[in-house]
Amino acid sequence: MKIVIIGGGFAGINLAKELVNHPQIHVTLVDKNNYNFFPPLIYQVATAFLEPSSISYPFRKFFAGKKNLQFRLGELLSVVPAENKIILNNGELTYDHLVFATGAETSYFGMENVMKNAIPMKTLNDAIEMRNALLKNLEKAAITKDIRKRRKLLTIVVAGGGPTGVEVSGMFAEMRKSILLKEYPELETSASNVYLVDGGDALLSPMSKASQEDTLDALTKLGVVVKLHTRVTDYIDDTVHFANGETIKTKNLIWAAGVSAKIFEGIPAESYGRGKRMATDEYNKVNGLVNIYAIGDTAITAGDKNFPDGHPQVAQVAIQQGLNLAKNFKALVQNKPLKPFAYNDKGSMAIIGKNKAVVDLPSPKWHFKGFFAWVIWLFIHLISLITYRNRLNTFWNWMVAYFARDQSLRMIIRPDKRS
Repeated sequence: MKIVIIGGGFAGINLAKELVNHPQIHVTLVDKNNYNFFPPLIYQVATAFLEPSSISYPFRKFFAGKKNLQFRLGELLSVVPAENKIILNNGELTYDHLVFATGAETSYFGMENVMKNAIPMKTLNDAIEMRNALLKNLEKAAITKDIRKRRKLLTIVVAGGGPTGVEVSGMFAEMRKSILLKEYPELETSASNVYLVDGGDALLSPMSKASQEDTLDALTKLGVVVKLHTRVTDYIDDTVHFANGETIKTKNLIWAAGVSAKIFEGIPAESYGRGKRMATDEYNKVNGLVNIYAIGDTAITAGDKNFPDGHPQVAQVAIQQGLNLAKNFKALVQNKPLKPFAYNDKGSMAIIGKNKAVVDLPSPKWHFKGFFAWVIWLFIHLISLITYRNRLNTFWNWMVAYFARDQSLRMIIRPDKRS
């Protein structure tokens, strides 16, 4: 059986790992990057508390010695279901079974200026670009004499009150207190604000009310200005515009407000559901297609009675769907019954700052906050990294940052565009 997986995120890599060394299955994983990375810690790379290599690992290094796994660097252009073939930007591949594990991309809700001018928070490239942009703006602020320009350079607006928005705004607030004045004495008397804006009526909307209230309280104490019921409508001329008529002048709009799946040529329009996600049955097979599957953020799966409207686009769903589909492929080879996917919700969490986090566990319904929740967050994210090397590097960086209250990774690195 020849399986081609498009995408090496949580869903794709766990599917591939579960099929290692199976004598009757050959897997080719296709990705436009040559590395797997850990999205929940992207913001720590963006704020220069982790190196990119701490949360990423090359696919070929990971696949080395695994005889039935193969990696192909490439970007999917189209699918030809009638010929069991995909067209890449650098060639073609045939398959017996095709799996989409392409995740989701940043959604700007049709706002052209926001897409052009805001700083996204979705990929490792985004994180490095964000780090460079913020550090360059700090350097500009340190030498400008114009108070209004300096305020725009120092003001940060984070759009999106989910875990990423909460975590990055908390990090900025702590950096402002512990690092900014120490390294930029020129800015000692300058005003700077961190705003966290969201169109809803609460932060961390999928989490418990207790987590929402604790998060709001902790961020407010850190000095973050939280503005709920505040939806971004435009970002032009260094000014963020909101639906209620308010504006904030800033050079730094961090966009963590939404994601959308992708449309692929060759997949029929009727195979897509809400949010451009591929609609699948309970075995993750795409509706209307015979041997094409979708897992993770790019899929909206029917048949789970506990999630009749589809599963949340979170890492645990992607991981569990990858593992379940791998078991079904093994069962398919052995002519055994397939197992429908049922999501086991293990809880949700978000870090707010040093010694501050919130954790919700579904069964029993427990809520934790503060230092204990922070330790749980650290542990879960450490063990979720793909290799021991990633875990050790990240743990070491965290310990240095915790005890020194700082990191020495704030370098502006600009790759040569000619390459």
